[in-house]
Amino acid sequence: MRLIGPKGEQVGVIATSVALNLAKEANLDLVEVAPNAKPPVAKLIDYGKYKYNEKIKAREARRNQNTAEVKEIRFRLKIDDHDFDVKKGHVTRFLNGGDKVKVTIMLRGREQSRPIGGVELLQRLAAEVEESGTIESQPKQEGRNIIMVLAPKGKKVHTQSEQRRRGAESRAERQARQAARLAAKQEAQAQAAAEAQASISKTSSKKHTNKEGSNAEDEK
Repeated sequence: MRLIGPKGEQVGVIATSVALNLAKEANLDLVEVAPNAKPPVAKLIDYGKYKYNEKIKAREARRNQNTAEVKEIRFRLKIDDHDFDVKKGHVTRFLNGGDKVKVTIMLRGREQSRPIGGVELLQRLAAEVEESGTIESQPKQEGRNIIMVLAPKGKKVHTQSEQRRRGAESRAERQARQAARLAAKQEAQAQAAAEAQASISKTSSKKHTNKEGSNAEDEK
């Protein structure tokens, strides 16, 4: 296997037993970081410290993560154009900020007998903010209200567990690719060095042979 030291230094291609002995002597763990590389790549690390650092990084990532919220905006069926535009601006701002928006039409009195008016108002709103969001939940009546949910356009909201899993997978894949590229580069360098050494040895041998031939001619 190809071994990488605790500070990222290249130890070289060594037997697994030798790598295990080095890990034991340094009181470190031998961790395979690119098992599919040829040869496989392993690194000497303090695994406990490594896991602790990964946990800290994950915690900071969660802290810095913008978790999508569901904002709520309420309309009345008989809303004038000015108020409609003001509320539409709020909806657009929330969507552009990455949040979902629950839009509620409150029906009063006789309005409850004609809920289609609320549906039409919600459809109008969705059409006017279509550059920022799309309908996630179509307008539907719930009691005296008609509700529609809009989601940010082009953004998919994942649960925290999905985000952690995707983050861990992408980190592992990235590390494996980097290790594989490094291993391939070192393999090429080692091969080039070996070829150069072979060429030097061949040239030296040829010179030595020519010299012996010259000495033989001189003796004659």
